[in-house]
Amino acid sequence: MYRRESKLFFVTPLTEFLFLIKKFMIQKGGNNFAFIDSQNVYQGTKELGWRLDWHRFRIYLREKYEVSRAYLFLGYIPKNEKMYKWLENADFVLCFKKVTNVHGEIKGNVDVNLTLKAILEKDNYDQAILVTSDGDFYPLVEYLTSINKLYTILSPCETTCSKLLKESAKKRIYFMQRLKDKIGQK
Repeated sequence: MYRRESKLFFVTPLTEFLFLIKKFMIQKGGNNFAFIDSQNVYQGTKELGWRLDWHRFRIYLREKYEVSRAYLFLGYIPKNEKMYKWLENADFVLCFKKVTNVHGEIKGNVDVNLTLKAILEKDNYDQAILVTSDGDFYPLVEYLTSINKLYTILSPCETTCSKLLKESAKKRIYFMQRLKDKIGQK
């Protein structure tokens, strides 16, 4: 019996099996981290007329890129607490930013937070997967490339992806629109 968040958690053969599977998946995979600009991904896929299935996307990151930790950067809105729990259960590490209200539009610009986290964590991962189309990340891409830490960039849409980001990524960029059948909502 384990105590977990003040609730009793009984170990059954099924829970033990699921625990071992999760442990194996973490050990099996590489030590790559994903840094995800959630609003950029949401808007990019929405503009293309589809929605990302975040659970399927997390599995894709683990299987394709051996991502052991996926940081999801987003603005914190209290009424979305249920969604945040769901994302945590899908194995994302949520990194919140306080949101501001500009002319009636909620803004949770996470660029600096994401960049800082990627730089501060650089000794803890082998390679970084950056998920965005935002050109503001081109200095981060150049930095990670210079220290041989950039695996790839996943951009939601080729046509709306920043030219600066494409240039700094060189051939290390892949467009998520090609993955719609794998990671899109059914």
